[in-house]
Amino acid sequence: MTKARLFRLWLVLGSAFMILLIIVYWDNAGAAHFYLHTSFSRPHAGPPLPTSGPDRDRELTADTDVDEFLDNASVKQSDLPRKETEQPPAPGSMEESVRGYDWSPRDARRSPDQGRQQAERRSVLRGFCANSSLAFPTKERAFDDIPNSELSHLIVDDRHGAIYCYVPKVACTNWKRVMIVLSGSLLHRGVPYRDPLRIPREHVHNASAHLTFNKFWRRYGKLSRHLMKVKLKKYTKFLFVRDPFVRLISAFRSKFELENEEFYRKFAVPMLRLYANHTSLPASAREAFRAGLKVSFANFIQYLLDPHTEKLAPFNEHWRQVYRLCHPCQIDYDFVGKLETLDEDAAQLLQLLQVDQRLRFPPSYRNRTASSWEEDWFAKIPLAWRQQLYKLYEADFVLFGYPKPENLLQD
Repeated sequence: MTKARLFRLWLVLGSAFMILLIIVYWDNAGAAHFYLHTSFSRPHAGPPLPTSGPDRDRELTADTDVDEFLDNASVKQSDLPRKETEQPPAPGSMEESVRGYDWSPRDARRSPDQGRQQAERRSVLRGFCANSSLAFPTKERAFDDIPNSELSHLIVDDRHGAIYCYVPKVACTNWKRVMIVLSGSLLHRGVPYRDPLRIPREHVHNASAHLTFNKFWRRYGKLSRHLMKVKLKKYTKFLFVRDPFVRLISAFRSKFELENEEFYRKFAVPMLRLYANHTSLPASAREAFRAGLKVSFANFIQYLLDPHTEKLAPFNEHWRQVYRLCHPCQIDYDFVGKLETLDEDAAQLLQLLQVDQRLRFPPSYRNRTASSWEEDWFAKIPLAWRQQLYKLYEADFVLFGYPKPENLLQD
């Protein structure tokens, strides 16, 4: 009897010891994975990008294996569709007409003034973040006070020491593709993609394809904020922006001038009821479009200015202010790109990351929504609304060096 009790006691103690060992192992594995990536100064070149051929399997690094083991976030081959490439809209199609796609390739050339241009952009941004003359919500809060839910736009590439804050309607689809290729986070037939344009669009915007700051808590637990700060200090941090009013026009065109069922149900129906006095609306965007029931640009502006809008939910990411998506006064960005100079800026950034010999920014579509269109789009918008809208997006204009649109804000 005594031996049996001793055996049971040793069994319990042994099990507890094994559980403790497992916990310690996982903590150490996570920490080792982190320090593996942050022991070098940024920017640094990562391992070679996967290439085609029989040797490509050997090019997978221990980095990739550890990531898969810890997070199991890579999309497996069975999860991918058969389609490998994204086809451009047919010439003359409704999508091409509305979005303004331009599929012609462009040769990006770096001008001698680009280094000075970057210094000026960063200086303007830092200056206004420190200047009390510009006030906007969340400006003064510390990084630790930013809720985890507001860090979902910060994509991390540990292999090349890069952090990208994506801004919808600013070439973010293709920058996400680039980040997938750099990080090797998405697998096809057992190996990471090496060509950004071969990544299916539906997987580009799939959250599981990216390691973002809001996922750090799941991966690193109580160390997450500390690791964010260390990576923010060591990694190259970048974002791309565009003229705030032009971005709004672009968002309106892509979400409300095309038959988008999700945006119709979630946003167009309430707008049409509140601002266009429609009480009985079709159940689908297709039926509504056939009946000529579309949200007008004026309805969209009313929605943005309505104080009740954000009482219900924060702005959708497609029209949320950049300062709320990317926290430029809490994060010291190393590179500020602009859609207006996309080709030159993309080439300069890839050179900064030391991947320009292995990867080019896709010669993809370019949305032709131009600053010169602003007067036409805002012609029927009352002056008071335009002035209120500017105040709503003023911080984005000022922080990123876009001139105040005086011609829209005066009689």
